[in-house]
Parts: sequence; structure tokens; C-alpha cells
Amino acid sequence: MKNNDNKQEKHSGYVPEGMQLIVGRNPVTEALKSGKLIDTVFVDPDAKGSISNIIRLAKEKGIVVKQAKPQKLDHMSGGASHQGVAAMAACAEYSTVEDIIRSAEQKGEDPFLVICDEIEDPHNLGAIIRTAETAGVHGVIIPERRSASLNATVYKTSAGAVNWLPVARVKNLAACIDELKQKGIWIYGTDGSGEDYTGVSLTGPMALVIGSEGFGMGRLIKQKCDFLLSLPMKGRINSLNASVAAGIFMYEAVRQRRK
Repeated sequence: MKNNDNKQEKHSGYVPEGMQLIVGRNPVTEALKSGKLIDTVFVDPDAKGSISNIIRLAKEKGIVVKQAKPQKLDHMSGGASHQGVAAMAACAEYSTVEDIIRSAEQKGEDPFLVICDEIEDPHNLGAIIRTAETAGVHGVIIPERRSASLNATVYKTSAGAVNWLPVARVKNLAACIDELKQKGIWIYGTDGSGEDYTGVSLTGPMALVIGSEGFGMGRLIKQKCDFLLSLPMKGRINSLNASVAAGIFMYEAVRQRRK
């Protein structure tokens, strides 16, 4: 997967500093709907279906639409599945943890956050953001170092959810967790040594920590958790993909919080 991400970055000649490329019909559509700052939309003139809707949305917002043959789109997107459309947009604007908590309070809801501890694969980060948005999570927190950033691969994998779900990037994840705990937010880590996730209350203010793909949560982060949750493993493989596990935990919280 990392090799694919590196391939995406080879289109840098097409992407000016401070800009990024969004590829694929759903990601571009969601970016347009969300009001993201887009400079240009590139479309295959022979593409059919929802491309016409993308062109309409772009023109309504006064965004330049340029025709681009499939070969050019292939080169621009580094071989990613562009489905006949790409958009040049301003680099992602990260939110703040304070803004995320404030948005939950404005909705009259207990904060529900997801913390990604060194999720380095952009496909996993994108999938987590996509599920978090559908599950009603108020925001995702990632560290500045040893983490995927909001690049084109994350946009594509999230199916545009990154346009709607705030993502905060912090210098020190452990310090951020301490601050969340001071605000009355309980920290739930995910680890094989934890309790069965169905037997733990996931209501109230909470942050769910998802560990890295290969090593799980870091030692210090694990120590700072108030609870540790685990999934029952019945097969020979003793772990799940990070984004799959995250989705199971998130929707257990959704189930409990709806009662």
C-alpha cells in the first residue's frame, strides 16, 4: 500500500505548492458540495454519467472546468482510479481539538472522538475517516509525526468524507489525551489485552484510540487509556485491519448511544 501512495506523489509536477489533487467522482463531488476551495476541475470529455453533475456544480460555483484526456488524468493522478475527473484544490485545512469539542457541544451531544495513534497507511486513515463520518463522530485526531496526512489517497479512500469531518493534527498525542481527560472525556484504547468490547459502556464523552497497523497503540498512549477494549478472535489470525477494527468499535458506540 505504501508503494501505491508513493506512486501518487509522483504527480508533483502537476500540483503547485500549497495545492493538492483530489481524484474520483465521489471525492470531487463531495469537495464541491462542502465548499472546499477548488481552483480547477479536470474532466474527461468522453466520460458519462455523474460527470455532468460535477461540471454543473463546478460552474455554479464559478470554478474553472478544463477537459483532460484519460492519459493526462492517469499521469496527474499517479495511476489512481480517477473515473474521468480530478480537481486541484487547496491543501487540507486541519481543525483544532477545541473546535471539534465545541461543535459537539453546539449540537447538544457528548463528544465522540477518534484518535489515530500512528496510522501511517493513508488507505486506512481514509477508511477510518469515512466510517467515523457516517457514525456521527465529531472529529478525528492524528499526530503530526509518524502518521498519514490528508493527502489525495486519504481523500479518495474516504469517499469525500474528509470534507465534512474535522481532523485535528497535534504535536503531542499524549499531552492531547491528558487535556481531553481534564475536559471529562473518557479514553478508550483498543488492544488485544482489553475487555470484550460489548461488555463496556461506550456512552458519554469519549475518545476511541485506534493503534497503528503493525504495532497497535504506543506504550505511553496505552498507559493513558481509562479502558482497554478488545475484539474476540476466533480464527488463526489474531488481528484485524485497523480500519475494519475501528469500524466495529465505532458502531458499537453508535448502538449503545442510541438507546
